[in-house]
Amino acid sequence: MDKNTDVVVIGGGYAGVTAANRLAHRDDVSVTLINPRPDFVERIRLHQLVGGTHDAVVDYGEVLAENIRLVVDSVATIDTAGRSVALTTGGTVGYDYLIYAVGSGSAEPDVPGAAEFAHPIATLEEARRLRPVVAAAPSTAPVTVVGSGPTGIETAAELAEEGRAVTLVCGQVLGPYLHPRGRRSVARTLAELGVTVLEGPGARVAAVTRDAVRLDDGRELPSRVTVWATGFGVPDLAARSGLSTDAVGRLLTDGTLTSVDDARIIAAGDAAAPADAPFRMSCQAAGQLGTRAARTVLSRIAGEQPAPLKLRFAGQCVSLGRRTGIFQFASMNDHANQFFLGGRPGAKLKEFICKSTVKQLVNEARKSGPRPGRGEAPATVERVA
Repeated sequence: MDKNTDVVVIGGGYAGVTAANRLAHRDDVSVTLINPRPDFVERIRLHQLVGGTHDAVVDYGEVLAENIRLVVDSVATIDTAGRSVALTTGGTVGYDYLIYAVGSGSAEPDVPGAAEFAHPIATLEEARRLRPVVAAAPSTAPVTVVGSGPTGIETAAELAEEGRAVTLVCGQVLGPYLHPRGRRSVARTLAELGVTVLEGPGARVAAVTRDAVRLDDGRELPSRVTVWATGFGVPDLAARSGLSTDAVGRLLTDGTLTSVDDARIIAAGDAAAPADAPFRMSCQAAGQLGTRAARTVLSRIAGEQPAPLKLRFAGQCVSLGRRTGIFQFASMNDHANQFFLGGRPGAKLKEFICKSTVKQLVNEARKSGPRPGRGEAPATVERVA
């Protein structure tokens, strides 16, 4: 091609970095990645940050190709007609194609007192705020973790391994994704760690106060620290920009991840709703969606019809402290089956996955490499406080 194509990627998580690095392979494509933080966040380690065993960040210089321009800022709005994005600190960035990979954060709690007295954990900033709160609490003080999914389970196990008195409030069932065999294994390990697991009828949180959690069956649990890990919400950038979204705010796309409103906008990661049937929010899905989003952009640049989306899943890996874990195997369409790997091997596999996920990004970044005459570090626009 004679013309250089400008691609803007909004969001520097697993999906955004994967897409950006894939596009950076091309000499005729200029990539700008816009992200509110100067570091890549290992979200699958945020429970470790809270437990004090990992900082959960990696420098973008390691995982992002050198020929990618990094802008440390947030996007206020997307101007689809003008093909540009407005930054919250002022100024705009133009694009030929836009990859919408804004990720997810904590869902807004709808339980009285939760917003005031519970501590969310879905983002780096939330986990960093929670860490000193946990550290300041006496080791015997009661800690309540609300949430039955991987984040809740992993946080409860991490804190219990420190010797803390942890109660995990699941609402309905522990680990809804897990096969019953895997669920029983997780329950046994949590019991060995001293975690009190509350599930079934009556085990839903009705209210949170400064020092207690009240369940809908009337039970009141003393709680010095309450951790809120009940699910994810997505930013409202798409809706604010006039783009079609699903009920929770994910960008609606067709089967190629292309916005139903604009062929120049392609979505990836937790904030994408392909064919109005989004995948499970996960690192595993994000990487594949990032790869597919990059391919869709390259197909459209070439004037070709993008291939339909196909994702393949292996299962779900959950750490249960630093010494134990479980890998729940699944069919390729993400339905858990009876097979799992637990105990110490499960923990080693989880750690291998965490490390290899970053290593894969590093390898992709190095493969992209600098363009001829462009060996400088990523250009950065610092956020204005």
